[in-house]
Amino acid sequence: MEERRKNLRMEMPSTLQVKRLDSKTIEKVDIEVVDVSKTGVGFSCNTALEIGAVYEADLRIWTQEVLHAFIEIVRIEKKADTFIYGAIFIGMPEMESSRIETYQTVTEELKKNS
Repeated sequence: MEERRKNLRMEMPSTLQVKRLDSKTIEKVDIEVVDVSKTGVGFSCNTALEIGAVYEADLRIWTQEVLHAFIEIVRIEKKADTFIYGAIFIGMPEMESSRIETYQTVTEELKKNS
């Protein structure tokens, strides 16, 4: 399979709650983050989300800080009773994406030195 990602994705201890922007009802969906990069996030959940839809998200990162972001679903894969999603961040401030990039840099250096 051809790699199409623009940035390195890596596992990151985090949680994410999403809610669809164009819905009149506010429904929060709990998901499990698979991997994160400074431009997007991969996650799984049992709820069917729509490709191309934009969701508001709160991403809890390793420092326990919450990054508020908007994500657009760009990939969906169904595995058994679970959906695997790929999403890109929309309008994430550079300061926030830099936190993810910093975590990646530190993690890579620790791997090299161990």
